[in-house]
Amino acid sequence: MKIGIPRVLLYYYYYPIWRVFFEELGAEVVLSSRSSKGVLVKGLKSAVDEVCLPVKLAFGHVLDLAGKVDLIFLPRMVSVKKHEYICPKFLGLPDMIRCLRGLPPLIDVSVNLHKKKSNAYAAAQEVGKIFTGSHLKIWTAYRRALTVQKKYFRLLHLGLMPPEAIAIIEDQVKEEPLPESEDMTIALIGHPYNIYDSYISMDLIGRLRNMGAKVATAEHLKGQVVSRNATRLPKKLFWTLGQRMIGAACHYLERPEVCGMIHVAAFGCGPDSMTGELIERYARAAGKPFLNLTLDEHTGEAGVITRLEAFWDMVNWRKTTEAFGT
Repeated sequence: MKIGIPRVLLYYYYYPIWRVFFEELGAEVVLSSRSSKGVLVKGLKSAVDEVCLPVKLAFGHVLDLAGKVDLIFLPRMVSVKKHEYICPKFLGLPDMIRCLRGLPPLIDVSVNLHKKKSNAYAAAQEVGKIFTGSHLKIWTAYRRALTVQKKYFRLLHLGLMPPEAIAIIEDQVKEEPLPESEDMTIALIGHPYNIYDSYISMDLIGRLRNMGAKVATAEHLKGQVVSRNATRLPKKLFWTLGQRMIGAACHYLERPEVCGMIHVAAFGCGPDSMTGELIERYARAAGKPFLNLTLDEHTGEAGVITRLEAFWDMVNWRKTTEAFGT
């Protein structure tokens, strides 16, 4: 049985655990094509105008899997941490997708850890019953998937980007020591589906690296570090992804090696409109060069490159003046 997984949204967090779980149960995992203009156009034609760019892109990736797989895995992500929530559009995505014609059946199991972590295995059990009636086989697949997921997070904490870590886990490349750190570190803050999708972000990470910068993201930090720095807010932010961005930004703004910060947001994202404003205020207070990029389907590559080059010039100018004590 072929299981399709769209290469969008929380794919950048949880793809290893999903892939291993399905493969341990005897299924073949098929990924949607990498993001492209064609995939995005498919999504734009099918999604409602009110949703944000990442959700519109998700429509395109799901449609890309049509005719290639027997089932599409599109979990209903409610909560992945106690007393916190994921974006409501993630919760409603399976219902929106189900309105499309010509798609194979969806596996839209609910993942809700708001009250207790054990609900994660309950969700795995519900999915596992599609493939086998053996509780032992489901449990074994689940434990094996957790082990691989822990390795994936460890690679991210070493400074690898998700595509690089996934390549190592899938044995596409050998694990090698990370290269020497560059002199200039830029903190790139944003949702993983905005910054790691090279088409949507216009290869922002690659461009920064080509300029000579080391890129640091929220995924490079352990959860304890992020949570501790997020407590600076007078009230706990119950959006998990927003809290990660705030915590990571506060951490990096205190690091002397971080020369500047870029915040990437999707137009129409409600939580981003608040967290982005907070992050910008913290960056200004810390005296760090700051660039805010808002992306949508009309964003032009030339405009992004121009702003990125201006930001990089500011970072270099700031470092030069500090070196001479002026």
